[in-house]
Order: sequence, then C-alpha cells, then structure tokens
Amino acid sequence: MTTPSVGPDPADPASGGARMGVGALLRQWRERRRVSQLELALRADSSARHISFVETGRATPSRAMVLRLAEHLDVPVRDRNALLIAAGYAPAYPETPLHDPAMATVRTGLEQLLAAYEPNPALVLDGHYDVALTNRAVLVLLTGVPADLLRPPLNAMRLALHPRGLAPRIVNLAEWRAHLLERMQRAMILRGSPTLRALYDEVAAYPVPDRPAGDDPGTDTGVGSVNAAPPPDGAPPALALPMRIVVEGHLLTLVSTLTTFNTPMDVTVSELAIETFLPADPETAKALASLCERR
Repeated sequence: MTTPSVGPDPADPASGGARMGVGALLRQWRERRRVSQLELALRADSSARHISFVETGRATPSRAMVLRLAEHLDVPVRDRNALLIAAGYAPAYPETPLHDPAMATVRTGLEQLLAAYEPNPALVLDGHYDVALTNRAVLVLLTGVPADLLRPPLNAMRLALHPRGLAPRIVNLAEWRAHLLERMQRAMILRGSPTLRALYDEVAAYPVPDRPAGDDPGTDTGVGSVNAAPPPDGAPPALALPMRIVVEGHLLTLVSTLTTFNTPMDVTVSELAIETFLPADPETAKALASLCERR
C-alpha cells in the first residue's frame, strides 16, 4: 500500500507551510484536488487569468476571495485560517479546546449521545485520531490492553493496530488493518498533514501477529473460548466491512459509522468525529449488553 505524497502542512509552521505565500498554498490545494485554474475560476466566479496571477503572486486576493477559493477547493477549516494568515488577514475561525467552558454545550451533547448509545461502543475522535471522549462500552473493547498503551493521549489507530493493543484479538485483522490504513490515506489526501503522515508511517510499520487470537473460534485463544462461530456457509453477505474481535471469550462482530458536524465554524468542532459501532448480529448485541452491564 503506497503512502500519498504530501507537501508542507499550511497549519504546521514546523513543516514549512507558514513560510509559503497564499498563492503557493492555493496552488498546492488546487493541485491536490486535481482542479484546473479554469475550473476553479468558473466555480469561484473569477477568471483563469486572475487565478494564475494569485498563484504566482502577481495579484493579492481579497479576504473574501481567499475564503471563496478555499470553499470551492474543500479546504479544511484549520487550513482556511492558514491561507488567510498567509494572505495577511486575521483568521476567520476560532479554535476552542473541547474542555473550554465555551464548549460546554457541545461537550455535554456529545457525552449524552455517547451514553445513550450504550451498550454499543462509541467514541469521539479529533483530527489526528486521538480519543477525546468515550462511553463505557469502549472500555469493554479495551479489556486486556496493557496500561502503558492506555496513557493519554489515547490514539485510536495506535490502539487498534499495535501488536499489544487490539490487533491480536481482531479476527479479521488483515481486512480491518487495510481499512484503517486506507481511511488514514484518505484523510492525508484531504489534509496533506505531515502529522497524519507520521502517524500513518508509525502504525503501518507495526508488526502483524501471525495468527490473531480468535482465528480459530472454539479453540483456546488465550482470552477464553470463543462463544460464537464464523458466519455459516450461505449466510447473507455483509452489508459493510465488520470488525470481528474477541472480548472475554465472546466473538463480537461490529460495523462502524462515522458522523461529523455540519458546517462547523470552529476548528476544533470541524475536526471532531463520532465513531459508533453497531452489533452486526443478535449474538453480538446480547454479548455487548452483558459485558457492558458488568462495567
């Protein structure tokens, strides 16, 4: 699996993004989105000549033009601020930590949503897949993970793929690992972030267990006998790729969903995502209810 090439992160001064002018940054985003100058000009009600002048530094775009071009290039909110700064304007979007009192309504709403989702696992991730909030059911999945891997900041990708994390208990690890790495690649293409690139390189290099615990249901896997068998021949095809993981002797089959905020006006909010896990069969639903009740 190849890693997408990314340039400087406009939001990360250490990567060189802060030293680039707004024209060079806009050109970088346009090329990343594979949009021609003419196509961008038509979208933004401008001209290809003006777009060319902006990119080469012969013309300075107005604040409104920077925001309009960023919108049509689907530039993330954090990076829109970087474009404005590079053009000499103040940032348009605040960045408020989730624990800030100003975010109390958002945080309370997220906590209520996660609690209501129990006994199914649900968590809130930031833009680098760090875990911001979880419900009790997530602790069920983390059963047996060494304490040193649970020290904050928790990172969902590290926990899932680390050879001492969840990876040894994920039955379909090859498929799930490929899904997670592809998901990170898509995020890297969207953001072009060296921080995400470093995380991808780290987790992609983790050694893969020879035979994940639970590969042979019904045998001793080191976490107890598995209480569920693989899908029988002739079973309906899966509607989404599940994660099949062994927890306290139960083989849980889970499908995940990802939810983000609509039209965010804050950098932190724009990067939050709620990941929820649905039981894919009645046996998993029953096991989750039992496991969560004991927490």
